[in-house]
Amino acid sequence: MSDSAARLEAKIRDGSARVGVLGLGYVGLPLSVEFASGGLSVVGFDLSTAKVDAVNRGESYIKDVTSERLAPLTREKRLRASTDFDDLAECDAVVICVPTPLSKTKDPDLSLVVEASKAIAKRLRPGQLVILESTTYPGTTEELILPLLTERGLEVGKDFFLAFSPERVDPGNGRFNTRNTPKVIGGVTPVCSRVARALYGRAIDTLVPVSSPRAAEMVKLLENTFRSVNIGLVNEVALMCERLGVDVWEVIDAASSKPFGFMPFYPGPGLGGHCIPIDPFYLSWKLKTLDYRARFIELAGEVNSAMPEHVCSRVADALNDRRKSVKGSRILVLGVTYKKDIDDVRESPALDILRILERRGAEVSYNDPYVSELDLNETRLASQELLPAVRKADAVVIVTDHSSYPYREIVDAAQVVVDTRNATRGIVSDKILKI
Repeated sequence: MSDSAARLEAKIRDGSARVGVLGLGYVGLPLSVEFASGGLSVVGFDLSTAKVDAVNRGESYIKDVTSERLAPLTREKRLRASTDFDDLAECDAVVICVPTPLSKTKDPDLSLVVEASKAIAKRLRPGQLVILESTTYPGTTEELILPLLTERGLEVGKDFFLAFSPERVDPGNGRFNTRNTPKVIGGVTPVCSRVARALYGRAIDTLVPVSSPRAAEMVKLLENTFRSVNIGLVNEVALMCERLGVDVWEVIDAASSKPFGFMPFYPGPGLGGHCIPIDPFYLSWKLKTLDYRARFIELAGEVNSAMPEHVCSRVADALNDRRKSVKGSRILVLGVTYKKDIDDVRESPALDILRILERRGAEVSYNDPYVSELDLNETRLASQELLPAVRKADAVVIVTDHSSYPYREIVDAAQVVVDTRNATRGIVSDKILKI
């Protein structure tokens, strides 16, 4: 092991190592808090002055990190935030947690990863550890980041250290958080892996080393491709059951009684969040460059992407049964976040449903206890008061099944309810139409 690695490990062990986290979103802020709670000095970097100022005031803007937990860390100067990337030079380890969206053509957009890597490369010094957590295609760490970091002649595994460790954040999960979710780590060299494990050992309970960054990158894509494909399967089963006159929710419940060989997934209005709708396409794109077509991924993407249109067709069916058309009808969407009991609207299928219904001529509105305002087609919508809005609507669409919704009261007050989440389970009413 090189002298640089030994010195860095020693600093990590004695708590004198300084950690920089690039990106203070749903991944970066919780990770920063865990490193700081683990006894390390942390500086979080973000281009948003609003986020930086909030962190430095000890005020959290992410539900999974309470201000009560953040404030003591900032007050004791164990965690601070900055927009000045020159502070990277002071950091012994730098973790990249920036978004990796898809372009309009569903190709990977790694522009933020490249910018972050260039910012690090400009200030890279011997003895530093760099880790990428942002989801990407297999090969990114070694093919994209490593060349940028070695431009000035530093040698990986000797002068500096590089690894990939996929984020595994599940917003709103009350059981699993950043600390108790096992962490997969793949270093470019064995020494890189060893130093990265030493760092994460200060913040994460369980570490899962793999042989390379490419393997670690593939792990994350497998996890979310698994979910995407199985959700695509069950969404198609829901369409089959509709045509067969069978209740898909009853079928899934009964199948779930099998104690082996079956894992329940549930149909819904489409995929949302930053990971599941996006990650499989990173893998599909990479495989296309190797002249291989990822057929399961593409088929699941087609099925899942079509679900918002299907939901709107079910809304039209419900209105037609009452001698109304979508055009001119007042339609209320309940829940616009991508999953229940969180405030995250990224890639939410509710946005597509609202756009489709508006395009068909409906007067759309929404209610969500976690989202007070929403931009839709250059229009600013405000969350409506729940029950008065339900009574006013010609149709109510349950898109996100928040726990706080009084579903019995909603059904009683509504003219018709299209339930995409089986939220009205146990309520008997001819007003309810499910997908």
